[in-house]
Amino acid sequence: MAKVLLTGMSGTGKSAALRLLRARGHRTVDTDSDAWSRWVTLPDGSSDWIWREREITGLLTGHAAGHLFLAGCKSNQGDFYPLLDHVVLLSAPAHVLLARIERRTGNPYGKRPEERAAVLRHLATVEPLLRATASAEIDATAPIEEVVGRLERLAGS
Repeated sequence: MAKVLLTGMSGTGKSAALRLLRARGHRTVDTDSDAWSRWVTLPDGSSDWIWREREITGLLTGHAAGHLFLAGCKSNQGDFYPLLDHVVLLSAPAHVLLARIERRTGNPYGKRPEERAAVLRHLATVEPLLRATASAEIDATAPIEEVVGRLERLAGS
């Protein structure tokens, strides 16, 4: 009964992995929604999209059957690491991320030049922080079936 966070930059395949995991019968939660995340204003006036503390804590402490796979990349996710069994960084080179973002149809993020610039900036500044705190890293350039198989083995399936 593992609780596994899939994290990483936009375009690494977190949503695709969740879809396949769900199809294989696992419980999945995409935290990139108003139900699980909220906007806050930081002291410098900028905005940040963070996890809702009460909701994420309830999800993680209330999970009782089967494996739970959740996906997200939030600045406060580290606060919840003690409640997780694994934190898995999905990673891929910049050209792969940008190509995937360009092709995807279910998520408009990354289509505008300033969003693509943000993806590259986050790849350089945020991904190293995620790598330093992840319990595992998976090369997301592999076929999605292989990525999901590795996630299932990690969870103990």
